[in-house]
Amino acid sequence: MKTIKGIIKFGPNRVWRTYEGGKVLDSIEGKPEPNDSHFPEDWIGSVVEARNPGRDNPGEGLAIVETADGGNIPFKDLIESDPEYYLGRGGTSSMDALPLVKYLDSATRLHFQVHPTAEFSRKRLNANRGKTEAYVILATREEVPNPYIYAGFQRSPEREELKKWILDQDVDSMEKCFTPIPANPGDVFLIPGGRPHALGEGILMLEIMEASDLAVRFEFERGGFKIPEEARFMGRDIETALDVFNFDPVDDDAIDAVFRCQPKTLEEAESGSRVEELIGYDKTPCFAIRRTIVSGEINKPISEGFIGIVTEGEGTACIDGQTTKLNLWGRFFCPAGAEQLTYQSEKGMTIVECYAGKQ
Repeated sequence: MKTIKGIIKFGPNRVWRTYEGGKVLDSIEGKPEPNDSHFPEDWIGSVVEARNPGRDNPGEGLAIVETADGGNIPFKDLIESDPEYYLGRGGTSSMDALPLVKYLDSATRLHFQVHPTAEFSRKRLNANRGKTEAYVILATREEVPNPYIYAGFQRSPEREELKKWILDQDVDSMEKCFTPIPANPGDVFLIPGGRPHALGEGILMLEIMEASDLAVRFEFERGGFKIPEEARFMGRDIETALDVFNFDPVDDDAIDAVFRCQPKTLEEAESGSRVEELIGYDKTPCFAIRRTIVSGEINKPISEGFIGIVTEGEGTACIDGQTTKLNLWGRFFCPAGAEQLTYQSEKGMTIVECYAGKQ
């Protein structure tokens, strides 16, 4: 397979989920009648399949790219054809650490859920990854006056108490364990594995996570859809599911320190362009997230591949002598072998860049 030189663009890759949303994603794609549906997510550069028990759709979730000869192949296969060029030193092992990046557009509050840590997954689930995740809030719906997320128990239940609530589906009691955390455009959150959480309605965000679809869904029904039993506890029993939880309370006055991330400037150019670190490896070994704000031109050395998403404005990216137009909401992959990347934008452009983990 011939190596693709240059920026690799991704098209829409909508994935079925148990909750509804996606109207904003429909609008971004230019659909004539945008609607909320069970396709509220767009998986960007995904090398992992979705876990949707009961749905017969092999390969769902895997990103597809166009090859140099006009064909189409899974992005995963392309990387495997030349891992050192695409990912940098570490090659195939780096692909195992690539994050799963999603556009997520919620029309309703998502189910209460919790994800395992990588350590738990290795010891108990025969899996290499857990599911620590990050949120970069991009926009909120006008009709939702107070967008929010839930993260961590602020008022922790006892294990047996939570077990009873889950079996009885006492959602009111579950919800009282959480304090709504305001979520507005520009906010960045990190939700470590083990911390129970839920995303509120009316939020468009980038979700960056370990590349797995492991989840304990301890609320079984939202919006009239009932989660099948095999999809609730990762195919295990309730005791295993309860072992996933971090029951340590995060008091209201500690929420921001534990979950909210503040940007840190890494580089600033004379043109006004700058590179910010949103989440670094000091916060999690699972992935890193940077944001490049382009004003005029900025040159960036490249040593590892990354997934990029244009969250504001438009411009161009140039690698290996090839210039690629980048439009608002566009998503792409920049290979490590490019070594040098130049962004240009006359009116301004912002790119969120997602890098592989260092576990």
